[in-house]
Amino acid sequence: MACNATILGGIAGTELSAAERDFFRAADPWGFILFGRNVESPDQLRRLTGDLRDAVGRDAVITVDQEGGRVQRLRGPHWTDWPAPLDQAGAGPRAMWLRYHLIGRELRAVGIDSNCAPTLDVAQADTHPFLRNRCLGADPDSVATLGRAAADGMLAAGVLPVMKHMPGHGRAIADSHHDLPTVTATPDDLDAMDFAPFRALNDLAMGMTAHIRFTLLDDAPATASRRMIGLIRDRIGFDGLLMTDDITMNALSGTEAERAAASIAAGCDLVLHCNGTIAGMEPVVAAAGPLTPDAHRRAEAALAQRRAPQDDDPAALLAEWRSLTTAIA
Repeated sequence: MACNATILGGIAGTELSAAERDFFRAADPWGFILFGRNVESPDQLRRLTGDLRDAVGRDAVITVDQEGGRVQRLRGPHWTDWPAPLDQAGAGPRAMWLRYHLIGRELRAVGIDSNCAPTLDVAQADTHPFLRNRCLGADPDSVATLGRAAADGMLAAGVLPVMKHMPGHGRAIADSHHDLPTVTATPDDLDAMDFAPFRALNDLAMGMTAHIRFTLLDDAPATASRRMIGLIRDRIGFDGLLMTDDITMNALSGTEAERAAASIAAGCDLVLHCNGTIAGMEPVVAAAGPLTPDAHRRAEAALAQRRAPQDDDPAALLAEWRSLTTAIA
Protein backbone atom coordinates (compact mmCIF):
# COMPACT_ATOMS: atom_id res chain seq x y z
CA MET A 1 0.00 0.00 0.00
CA ALA A 2 1.80 3.12 -1.23
CA CYS A 3 -0.82 5.52 0.12
CA ASN A 4 -0.08 9.02 1.28
CA ALA A 5 0.08 9.39 5.08
CA THR A 6 -3.01 11.60 5.29
CA ILE A 7 -6.69 11.53 6.08
CA LEU A 8 -8.22 14.35 4.09
CA GLY A 9 -11.48 16.21 4.65
CA GLY A 10 -11.36 19.18 2.33
CA ILE A 11 -14.45 18.13 0.40
CA ALA A 12 -16.42 21.28 -0.32
CA GLY A 13 -19.98 19.97 -0.54
CA THR A 14 -22.31 17.03 -0.86
CA GLU A 15 -20.91 15.81 -4.18
CA LEU A 16 -17.38 15.19 -5.32
CA SER A 17 -16.34 17.68 -8.00
CA ALA A 18 -14.24 16.65 -10.99
CA ALA A 19 -11.31 18.66 -9.63
CA GLU A 20 -11.59 16.99 -6.21
CA ARG A 21 -11.78 13.56 -7.82
CA ASP A 22 -8.65 14.21 -9.85
CA PHE A 23 -6.81 15.59 -6.82
CA PHE A 24 -7.69 12.66 -4.57
CA ARG A 25 -6.74 10.17 -7.29
CA ALA A 26 -3.29 11.76 -7.53
CA ALA A 27 -2.83 12.37 -3.79
CA ASP A 28 -4.02 8.88 -2.79
CA PRO A 29 -4.70 9.63 0.92
CA TRP A 30 -5.00 6.65 3.23
CA GLY A 31 -8.49 7.78 4.18
CA PHE A 32 -11.10 10.53 4.28
CA ILE A 33 -13.09 12.40 6.94
CA LEU A 34 -16.54 13.89 6.39
CA PHE A 35 -18.30 16.88 7.99
CA GLY A 36 -21.80 18.34 8.18
CA ARG A 37 -21.23 20.22 4.92
CA ASN A 38 -20.93 16.85 3.19
CA VAL A 39 -24.15 15.39 4.59
CA GLU A 40 -27.62 15.77 3.10
CA SER A 41 -29.42 12.42 2.89
CA PRO A 42 -28.64 8.69 3.10
CA ASP A 43 -28.72 8.19 -0.68
CA GLN A 44 -26.49 11.23 -1.26
CA LEU A 45 -24.02 10.08 1.38
CA ARG A 46 -23.81 6.58 -0.06
CA ARG A 47 -22.98 8.12 -3.46
CA LEU A 48 -20.33 10.37 -1.96
CA THR A 49 -18.59 7.62 0.00
CA GLY A 50 -18.67 5.43 -3.09
CA ASP A 51 -17.22 8.20 -5.25
CA LEU A 52 -14.41 8.82 -2.76
CA ARG A 53 -13.41 5.16 -2.83
CA ASP A 54 -13.67 5.09 -6.61
CA ALA A 55 -11.35 8.11 -6.78
CA VAL A 56 -8.54 6.25 -5.02
CA GLY A 57 -9.40 2.86 -6.49
CA ARG A 58 -9.68 0.95 -3.21
CA ASP A 59 -11.83 0.44 -0.15
CA ALA A 60 -10.37 3.40 1.75
CA VAL A 61 -11.38 4.09 5.33
CA ILE A 62 -13.91 6.91 5.65
CA THR A 63 -14.31 8.38 9.12
CA VAL A 64 -16.41 11.06 10.82
CA ASP A 65 -16.96 12.66 14.23
CA GLN A 66 -20.21 11.10 15.43
CA GLU A 67 -19.95 11.30 19.22
CA GLY A 68 -23.41 12.62 20.05
CA GLY A 69 -24.39 15.96 21.55
CA ARG A 70 -22.69 18.93 19.89
CA VAL A 71 -20.32 16.73 17.93
CA GLN A 72 -22.29 14.71 15.41
CA ARG A 73 -22.17 15.31 11.68
CA LEU A 74 -25.17 13.14 10.76
CA ARG A 75 -28.37 14.49 12.35
CA GLY A 76 -32.13 14.22 12.17
CA PRO A 77 -34.41 13.75 10.40
CA HIS A 78 -32.46 11.01 8.61
CA TRP A 79 -30.33 9.94 11.58
CA THR A 80 -30.71 9.70 15.35
CA ASP A 81 -29.87 12.79 17.41
CA TRP A 82 -27.86 11.43 20.33
CA PRO A 83 -27.35 13.18 23.69
CA ALA A 84 -23.84 14.19 24.75
CA PRO A 85 -21.87 11.16 26.04
CA LEU A 86 -21.29 12.48 29.58
CA ASP A 87 -24.99 13.23 29.99
CA GLN A 88 -25.78 9.51 29.75
CA ALA A 89 -22.63 7.92 31.13
CA GLY A 90 -24.56 6.99 34.28
CA ALA A 91 -26.69 4.52 32.36
CA GLY A 92 -23.77 2.08 32.35
CA PRO A 93 -21.75 -0.03 29.94
CA ARG A 94 -24.65 -1.85 28.25
CA ALA A 95 -26.32 1.45 27.37
CA MET A 96 -23.00 2.80 26.05
CA TRP A 97 -22.49 -0.34 23.95
CA LEU A 98 -26.00 0.02 22.50
CA ARG A 99 -25.56 3.72 21.80
CA TYR A 100 -22.34 3.33 19.86
CA HIS A 101 -23.44 0.14 18.16
CA LEU A 102 -26.50 1.94 16.82
CA ILE A 103 -24.36 4.93 15.81
CA GLY A 104 -22.07 2.50 14.02
CA ARG A 105 -24.94 0.85 12.19
CA GLU A 106 -26.18 4.23 10.96
CA LEU A 107 -22.69 5.10 9.74
CA ARG A 108 -21.98 1.79 8.07
CA ALA A 109 -25.30 1.95 6.20
CA VAL A 110 -24.06 5.02 4.29
CA GLY A 111 -20.53 3.79 3.63
CA ILE A 112 -18.74 5.29 6.67
CA ASP A 113 -16.63 2.61 8.36
CA SER A 114 -14.82 4.54 11.10
CA ASN A 115 -15.81 6.91 13.88
CA CYS A 116 -13.56 9.32 15.79
CA ALA A 117 -14.76 8.04 19.15
CA PRO A 118 -14.65 7.14 22.00
CA THR A 119 -13.32 10.22 23.78
CA LEU A 120 -11.17 8.79 26.58
CA ASP A 121 -10.20 12.11 28.13
CA VAL A 122 -11.01 12.20 31.85
CA ALA A 123 -13.40 15.07 32.63
CA GLN A 124 -12.40 17.36 35.48
CA ALA A 125 -13.99 20.36 37.13
CA ASP A 126 -12.08 22.83 34.97
CA THR A 127 -12.05 20.87 31.71
CA HIS A 128 -12.84 23.34 28.93
CA PRO A 129 -16.57 23.35 27.99
CA PHE A 130 -15.75 22.51 24.36
CA LEU A 131 -14.70 19.06 25.58
CA ARG A 132 -16.19 18.31 28.99
CA ASN A 133 -19.56 16.74 28.13
CA ARG A 134 -17.94 14.83 25.27
CA CYS A 135 -16.08 12.74 27.89
CA LEU A 136 -17.32 9.50 29.42
CA GLY A 137 -16.63 10.23 33.07
CA ALA A 138 -14.52 11.89 35.73
CA ASP A 139 -12.38 8.96 36.84
CA PRO A 140 -10.09 6.79 34.69
CA ASP A 141 -11.66 3.44 35.60
CA SER A 142 -15.18 4.43 34.57
CA VAL A 143 -13.88 6.12 31.41
CA ALA A 144 -12.02 2.93 30.49
CA THR A 145 -15.05 0.72 31.17
CA LEU A 146 -17.44 2.87 29.15
CA GLY A 147 -14.82 3.45 26.44
CA ARG A 148 -14.41 -0.29 25.99
CA ALA A 149 -18.18 -0.70 25.70
CA ALA A 150 -18.34 2.07 23.10
CA ALA A 151 -15.47 0.62 21.07
CA ASP A 152 -16.90 -2.90 21.18
CA GLY A 153 -20.30 -1.62 20.09
CA MET A 154 -18.83 0.11 17.04
CA LEU A 155 -16.68 -2.87 16.09
CA ALA A 156 -19.75 -5.10 16.21
CA ALA A 157 -21.39 -2.69 13.75
CA GLY A 158 -18.43 -2.96 11.36
CA VAL A 159 -17.00 0.46 12.27
CA LEU A 160 -13.42 1.13 13.39
CA PRO A 161 -13.21 3.28 16.56
CA VAL A 162 -10.57 6.00 16.90
CA MET A 163 -9.84 6.69 20.58
CA LYS A 164 -8.92 10.26 21.40
CA HIS A 165 -7.20 12.53 22.43
CA MET A 166 -3.93 10.80 23.32
CA PRO A 167 -2.29 11.05 25.80
CA GLY A 168 -5.20 12.93 27.44
CA HIS A 169 -6.99 16.25 26.97
CA GLY A 170 -9.04 16.43 30.17
CA ARG A 171 -6.75 18.80 32.09
CA ALA A 172 -6.83 21.43 29.34
CA ILE A 173 -8.60 24.67 30.20
CA ALA A 174 -8.20 26.12 26.68
CA ASP A 175 -9.89 25.12 23.43
CA SER A 176 -7.24 23.72 21.08
CA HIS A 177 -9.29 24.83 18.09
CA HIS A 178 -8.21 28.37 19.02
CA ASP A 179 -5.23 28.21 21.40
CA LEU A 180 -2.52 25.80 22.53
CA PRO A 181 -3.51 24.41 25.94
CA THR A 182 -0.73 23.89 28.45
CA VAL A 183 -0.76 21.30 31.21
CA THR A 184 1.66 21.42 34.16
CA ALA A 185 0.87 18.07 35.78
CA THR A 186 3.72 15.77 36.75
CA PRO A 187 4.44 12.62 34.74
CA ASP A 188 3.26 10.44 37.65
CA ASP A 189 -0.05 12.31 37.89
CA LEU A 190 -0.53 12.04 34.14
CA ASP A 191 0.25 8.33 34.25
CA ALA A 192 -2.30 7.65 37.00
CA MET A 193 -5.13 9.76 35.55
CA ASP A 194 -4.78 10.83 31.93
CA PHE A 195 -2.86 7.90 30.45
CA ALA A 196 -4.83 5.19 32.27
CA PRO A 197 -7.93 4.89 30.02
CA PHE A 198 -5.75 4.81 26.90
CA ARG A 199 -3.53 2.15 28.44
CA ALA A 200 -6.62 0.06 29.22
CA LEU A 201 -7.67 0.24 25.56
CA ASN A 202 -4.21 0.14 24.00
CA ASP A 203 -5.19 -2.89 21.91
CA LEU A 204 -7.48 -0.76 19.73
CA ALA A 205 -6.28 -0.31 16.17
CA MET A 206 -6.58 3.49 15.84
CA GLY A 207 -5.96 6.55 17.99
CA MET A 208 -5.76 10.35 17.71
CA THR A 209 -3.34 12.77 19.35
CA ALA A 210 -4.02 15.83 21.48
CA HIS A 211 -2.78 19.32 20.57
CA ILE A 212 -1.59 20.01 24.13
CA ARG A 213 1.78 21.04 25.54
CA PHE A 214 2.78 19.13 28.67
CA THR A 215 5.24 21.60 30.12
CA LEU A 216 7.17 19.20 32.38
CA LEU A 217 7.75 16.82 29.48
CA ASP A 218 8.31 18.90 26.34
CA ASP A 219 7.93 22.39 24.91
CA ALA A 220 6.25 21.07 21.76
CA PRO A 221 2.58 20.04 21.62
CA ALA A 222 2.06 16.29 21.90
CA THR A 223 1.15 15.98 18.22
CA ALA A 224 4.62 17.23 17.22
CA SER A 225 6.62 15.91 20.19
CA ARG A 226 8.83 12.89 19.68
CA ARG A 227 8.95 12.45 23.45
CA MET A 228 5.16 12.49 23.86
CA ILE A 229 4.63 10.11 20.95
CA GLY A 230 7.26 7.91 22.59
CA LEU A 231 5.21 7.91 25.80
CA ILE A 232 2.10 6.95 23.83
CA ARG A 233 4.00 4.04 22.31
CA ASP A 234 5.94 2.91 25.39
CA ARG A 235 4.20 4.06 28.58
CA ILE A 236 0.65 3.75 27.28
CA GLY A 237 1.64 0.78 25.14
CA PHE A 238 -0.30 1.78 22.03
CA ASP A 239 1.08 0.23 18.84
CA GLY A 240 -1.93 1.08 16.70
CA LEU A 241 -2.33 3.55 13.86
CA LEU A 242 -1.86 7.04 15.31
CA MET A 243 -3.33 10.05 13.53
CA THR A 244 -2.98 13.68 14.46
CA ASP A 245 -5.90 15.76 15.56
CA ASP A 246 -6.84 18.23 12.83
CA ILE A 247 -3.67 20.11 11.89
CA THR A 248 -5.67 23.14 10.71
CA MET A 249 -6.48 23.95 14.36
CA ASN A 250 -4.92 27.10 15.79
CA ALA A 251 -3.20 25.28 18.65
CA LEU A 252 -0.36 24.49 16.24
CA SER A 253 2.10 26.99 14.83
CA GLY A 254 3.78 27.21 11.43
CA THR A 255 2.29 26.50 8.03
CA GLU A 256 0.06 23.48 7.64
CA ALA A 257 2.81 21.76 5.64
CA GLU A 258 5.27 22.43 8.47
CA ARG A 259 2.79 21.05 10.99
CA ALA A 260 2.36 17.91 8.88
CA ALA A 261 6.10 17.37 8.55
CA ALA A 262 6.66 17.91 12.27
CA SER A 263 3.93 15.43 13.20
CA ILE A 264 5.32 12.70 10.96
CA ALA A 265 8.85 13.39 12.23
CA ALA A 266 7.58 13.05 15.82
CA GLY A 267 6.19 9.59 15.08
CA CYS A 268 2.56 10.09 14.07
CA ASP A 269 1.48 7.68 11.33
CA LEU A 270 -1.15 9.89 9.65
CA VAL A 271 -1.85 13.60 9.29
CA LEU A 272 -5.51 14.57 9.67
CA HIS A 273 -6.38 17.63 7.57
CA CYS A 274 -10.04 18.50 7.97
CA ASN A 275 -10.74 21.83 6.29
CA GLY A 276 -9.29 23.52 3.25
CA THR A 277 -9.16 23.79 -0.50
CA ILE A 278 -7.24 21.63 -2.93
CA ALA A 279 -4.53 24.29 -2.99
CA GLY A 280 -4.31 24.07 0.80
CA MET A 281 -4.18 20.27 0.85
CA GLU A 282 -1.47 19.90 -1.81
CA PRO A 283 1.48 21.04 0.36
CA VAL A 284 0.22 18.96 3.28
CA VAL A 285 0.14 15.85 1.11
CA ALA A 286 3.67 16.58 -0.08
CA ALA A 287 4.92 17.15 3.48
CA ALA A 288 3.30 14.01 4.91
CA GLY A 289 4.76 11.74 2.25
CA PRO A 290 3.96 8.04 1.90
CA LEU A 291 3.22 5.75 4.81
CA THR A 292 6.35 4.67 6.62
CA PRO A 293 6.94 0.92 6.98
CA ASP A 294 5.70 1.00 10.59
CA ALA A 295 2.65 3.05 9.59
CA HIS A 296 1.95 0.60 6.77
CA ARG A 297 2.05 -2.31 9.22
CA ARG A 298 -0.29 -0.54 11.62
CA ALA A 299 -2.63 0.47 8.78
CA GLU A 300 -2.88 -3.13 7.62
CA ALA A 301 -3.67 -4.23 11.17
CA ALA A 302 -6.45 -1.63 11.38
CA LEU A 303 -7.94 -2.69 8.06
CA ALA A 304 -7.91 -6.30 9.24
CA GLN A 305 -10.32 -5.35 12.04
CA ARG A 306 -13.01 -4.20 9.62
CA ARG A 307 -15.81 -6.70 9.43
CA ALA A 308 -19.44 -6.93 8.40
CA PRO A 309 -21.99 -5.71 10.97
CA GLN A 310 -23.38 -8.41 13.21
CA ASP A 311 -26.91 -9.55 12.48
CA ASP A 312 -29.27 -7.97 14.99
CA ASP A 313 -32.51 -5.99 15.27
CA PRO A 314 -31.78 -2.23 15.43
CA ALA A 315 -35.32 -1.36 16.50
CA ALA A 316 -35.13 -3.73 19.47
CA LEU A 317 -31.69 -2.42 20.42
CA LEU A 318 -32.90 1.18 20.26
CA ALA A 319 -35.87 0.32 22.48
CA GLU A 320 -33.50 -1.31 24.98
CA TRP A 321 -31.21 1.74 24.94
CA ARG A 322 -34.17 4.03 25.60
CA SER A 323 -35.32 1.87 28.50
CA LEU A 324 -31.85 2.06 30.08
CA THR A 325 -31.45 5.81 29.64
CA THR A 326 -34.94 7.07 30.41
CA ALA A 327 -34.27 7.45 34.12
CA ILE A 328 -31.31 9.78 33.57
CA ALA A 329 -32.62 11.74 30.57
